[in-house]
Amino acid sequence: MVAPLGRRLLAEFVGSVLLAAVVVGSGIAAQRLSPGDVGLQLLENAAATAVGLFAVILMVGPVSGAYLNPVVTAADALFGRVSRRDSAAYVVVQVAGCCAGAVLANVMFGVGVVTVSGKHRMSGGHWLAEVVATAGLVLVIFALTRSGRGATAPAAVGAYIGAAYFFTSSASFANPAITIGRTLSDTFAGIAPASVPGYVSAQVVGGAVGYLLVRVLYPQITAAQAAKAVLPHPTDPVTATCPGDLSKPPAAELSTGGAR
Repeated sequence: MVAPLGRRLLAEFVGSVLLAAVVVGSGIAAQRLSPGDVGLQLLENAAATAVGLFAVILMVGPVSGAYLNPVVTAADALFGRVSRRDSAAYVVVQVAGCCAGAVLANVMFGVGVVTVSGKHRMSGGHWLAEVVATAGLVLVIFALTRSGRGATAPAAVGAYIGAAYFFTSSASFANPAITIGRTLSDTFAGIAPASVPGYVSAQVVGGAVGYLLVRVLYPQITAAQAAKAVLPHPTDPVTATCPGDLSKPPAAELSTGGAR
């Protein structure tokens, strides 16, 4: 049965809150646990983000699909699975959730409620890195769903983002919502508001590149297959019984498809 839009939006909001809290909170903890060692701080932040993202996707995915990212939402809309109305609503709650999650992390660690970041990340290398990171994220998600391996997406997405912390110069934000949220914390994971337009623009370009790559590499992707991103979840009476390899119900795929 399809979850009502309100329930799906709540799932996206909760997931986005937790995602931002994980990213920002682990960054603050890393600074305190490993003062003066930026490399170790980045490793701790990346590891917590990768594992936390895995858990969050599993938590809310069966309800909303665990998009948690406006670019992924837009890509799924282009594939014809999410309506414009629903995708617009998703984007609003994703941004609100990430902002709330950053504030939550600030409060938990006693650094104030809102501390606007002064960390500028404005260079051609940073922007190119965001194009690469976002394109790769979209490709990972929809390559898995197109090939009937959607149940592995939580693990794959977490692993990709964790790795991209190190192979990109931008530390792989790859998400406009989390980029905006991270402006509210002047800590390790923060980004100055002035850097946001460049990052978000690069992420949009990266999303478009990823979408085109999926179209070229997997030209037969259908709306039903796109519905399984990021996690198999019921969307309508037809696709609700057609996740994964299109022969098993969502519960069966999740229980046999391995960690996502």
